[in-house]
Amino acid sequence: MPSLPNPSPTSPDPTDTGDESALEKAVAIERAQRLTDVITRLRRALRSSIRTEYPWESLPMAQVELLQTLAAAPLRVGELAARQRLAPNTVSGLVGKLLEAGFVDRQADPGDRRTARIALTEAGHQQLRDWQRAHERRMADALESLSPADRDAVMRALPGLEQLATALSGPGAPEDRPGL
Repeated sequence: MPSLPNPSPTSPDPTDTGDESALEKAVAIERAQRLTDVITRLRRALRSSIRTEYPWESLPMAQVELLQTLAAAPLRVGELAARQRLAPNTVSGLVGKLLEAGFVDRQADPGDRRTARIALTEAGHQQLRDWQRAHERRMADALESLSPADRDAVMRALPGLEQLATALSGPGAPEDRPGL
C-alpha cells in the first residue's frame, strides 16, 4: 500500500478544527477575489461599451452618479458629498461642470436662505434618462447574447447581489444609486 505524503506544516489539515477555520477563510477570500474581479471587469466593460456604441454619451461616471443622486431630490453640496463619499471640494468641482452643461441649477434652500441646493434641470433629467436607456439597451443586448442557462443564472444571482450591495453599504449608509 503506498504511503501518503506527509502534510507540510503550513498546509491546512481539514480534520484539525483550527485549520478548518483557516481553510474556510481561504475559500471565502478566493470567492471574494473572484467576485471583485468580475464586478470590476463588468463595470469597466459597461463604461467602455457605452462610450464605443454611444459616442455621444461623454458624461464622466462621477457626474452621472451625481445626477442619479439628485434625481430623487435637490441637495446641498455637503449632503451630496456625504452621499457620494467624496470630499466637498470634489463635489463642488463636479457640480460646476454640471452647471456649465445646464444639467443642474442652484436653488435657494427653503430651510436656510444662506445656502443653496443643487437640483436637476429638465436637461439633466433628460440626460439621465438617455444615459439609463443606453445602458439598459447595452445590457439587454449582452444578456441576449448569453445562452439561456447563463442568462437565467445571471438573473437568479440578482437577489443575492442586491443583498450584497446592501451589506456593503453598511448601516445608515445612503441608498445606492441605480445603474452602474
